[in-house]
Amino acid sequence: MPKSSTIPASAPLHYAAEEAATYRIDPHARIALIRQGIPASAVGSLSARMGMSKESLLSSLGLSRATISRKEKDAAVLSKDESERVLGFEELIGVVQAMVDESGDPAGFDAARWVAHWLSKPLPALGGATPASYMDTFEGQKLVAELLAMSQSGAYA
Repeated sequence: MPKSSTIPASAPLHYAAEEAATYRIDPHARIALIRQGIPASAVGSLSARMGMSKESLLSSLGLSRATISRKEKDAAVLSKDESERVLGFEELIGVVQAMVDESGDPAGFDAARWVAHWLSKPLPALGGATPASYMDTFEGQKLVAELLAMSQSGAYA
């Protein structure tokens, strides 16, 4: 699926939560962003955008509430692993938005809230598990993204 625009690797590295801008970041810049760490406050921002409780988001990501709270209080950045998990959610939101932009009517569509709702629904393709239960690993996030892509193509309903 084509991406409408790409933020080049030479762009300044900072986490931009608005409209899942991280989805359009060049892969090299995305890796650099993961390595430098995104602000711990990104978890709360993502939770608010998704309309998902912070507790549910942390649980889906497999992140410790105490650790994230401490890092937020200290205005610290997330570790590489934590950053990658959070950016995986952002990637999923970006994929959904791109799907709607490409195939549907994006007017009034809120990809972040749609993803939060979809993640909480058990899927037969996951043996009745929710997609949210797979979001704590990179491989799980890839699997969830593949399920979304298959649903767009009609390969899986």
